[in-house]
Amino acid sequence: MTTAIVTIRDYGLPKGRNQQLENAFNLIDEAWIPVADVGRVSLRHVFTHPEYRALGGSPVQKIALLKLLQALAQAAATPDDTTAWKALGWQGMAARVCDYLDEWHDHFYLYGVNPFLQMPAIARAAIKPFGAVLPDVATGNTTVLTQSQSEKVMDDADKALLLLVQMSFALGGKKTDNSVVLSDGYRGKTKDNGKGMTGKPGPGVAFKGLLHTFCSGTSLQKTIWLNLFTHEEIADLKSYPNGLGTAPWQQMPQGEDCTTAKNLKNALMGRLIPLSRFCLLTEQGLHYSEGLAHANYKEGVTDPSVAVDHSGKEAKVRWADPERRPWRELTGLLSFMGREASRFDCIQLRLAMKKAQSLEEEIAVWSGGLRVSSNAGEQYVTGLDDAVESLCWLQPNIWGEIWFARFKEEMGELDRLAKTLYGCVMSYYKTLLVDGANSAAQATHLFWQLCERQAQALLNNCDDLAICHQLRRQFADHAMQIFNQACPHQTARQLDAWAKAKPNFALYLQQEKV
Repeated sequence: MTTAIVTIRDYGLPKGRNQQLENAFNLIDEAWIPVADVGRVSLRHVFTHPEYRALGGSPVQKIALLKLLQALAQAAATPDDTTAWKALGWQGMAARVCDYLDEWHDHFYLYGVNPFLQMPAIARAAIKPFGAVLPDVATGNTTVLTQSQSEKVMDDADKALLLLVQMSFALGGKKTDNSVVLSDGYRGKTKDNGKGMTGKPGPGVAFKGLLHTFCSGTSLQKTIWLNLFTHEEIADLKSYPNGLGTAPWQQMPQGEDCTTAKNLKNALMGRLIPLSRFCLLTEQGLHYSEGLAHANYKEGVTDPSVAVDHSGKEAKVRWADPERRPWRELTGLLSFMGREASRFDCIQLRLAMKKAQSLEEEIAVWSGGLRVSSNAGEQYVTGLDDAVESLCWLQPNIWGEIWFARFKEEMGELDRLAKTLYGCVMSYYKTLLVDGANSAAQATHLFWQLCERQAQALLNNCDDLAICHQLRRQFADHAMQIFNQACPHQTARQLDAWAKAKPNFALYLQQEKV
């Protein structure tokens, strides 16, 4: 590890105090990025090892990392149009990013005079323990139920990943020290009485936890390349009037409302790396305050990886939902393939798949996010909240309008099957004069969990009537087994209620004529 001693003076530190800081832990050279089947790797390794398959870590970490990798590729190799994108290729993109990393090497130190994505001037803010900003760690007076909820000692790689996640996925609440304001006259962090306001959630989270979707390739480098926007595409994105913008590690803002901050909030780069928290790492924790306040979906601006509907008076978005796994949202996310497009549009997925359509390669749709709860502005993860993710592969030369129409039909029938199961369980308990809402909801949830095992088979064979009929039989068997489990039929009274409520799947199982 290469280090260098530098001297800094007056970055918001107590006056008259100089510090010797060490340029240490360069993210380009040190291993900190989790990669599936490999472990931790460096930024340079990501772009020099084409065999890396996919990112590792939690769904939120995957999103934050992919946004960073896309931002690097955009800064180094944004092509003019689709033709230039295809000519660049994933190999050309990787080579240009490596050159870019060499050029900006000194801006990727986690510690030093210009620490990566950090604000030395925020040192006046209170220090928070690292666990305070991790949703799965119990801090303060929160009860620790399992050992996994205890705060652990973090190494530099852990801190780098934590820092990156805070840029977009920081939870709202009182943990931010908003009494420290860096831009003169800025009122977005303080009340009229001068006290700090509750910190706003990061733009990648919003109110309940947004669902993010990306197009994935057969390797990590191909995934980055598929999600790379062209200048032509960026110019058409009305949400980002400043276009691509400048990467924040090249020019960090001086405060919450300086010229650089305003430019970032109106540029694509500002949505990839939003800087929603101003942080400064220390050995004890991190100085922590609200950073740039980005516009949210209600104001017409979202991350390109979020599906949003602007057709109504107020925009609607897709939320991460543990009760509704992301693969069930696929018909809505892919609706641009059909004749009747859904009102929800995911720019990241639509543009990536449009470019990928000319490639005769297998691609996938990855969706993920973290569901959170909130109370009086404080966001947290409850027992009913969780991180979700789904990966659905699409075979080359089969996905298109005809394939999508068949898949949409099968998913519609599957949804009706789930509703039939719910209604039958409700009918059973109604006959017994018992409230069956919870039992019906649990039965439906279990049904979708079992169906998820065959989701990829349905995607691959929805245009094959024979295989689809076999899959329908499996789905109907799941529904019948769950009905029997949810509706006991040992006593005469139970048996009578069971017989009256027993579902009939004959219409669903009817063999379609070729």
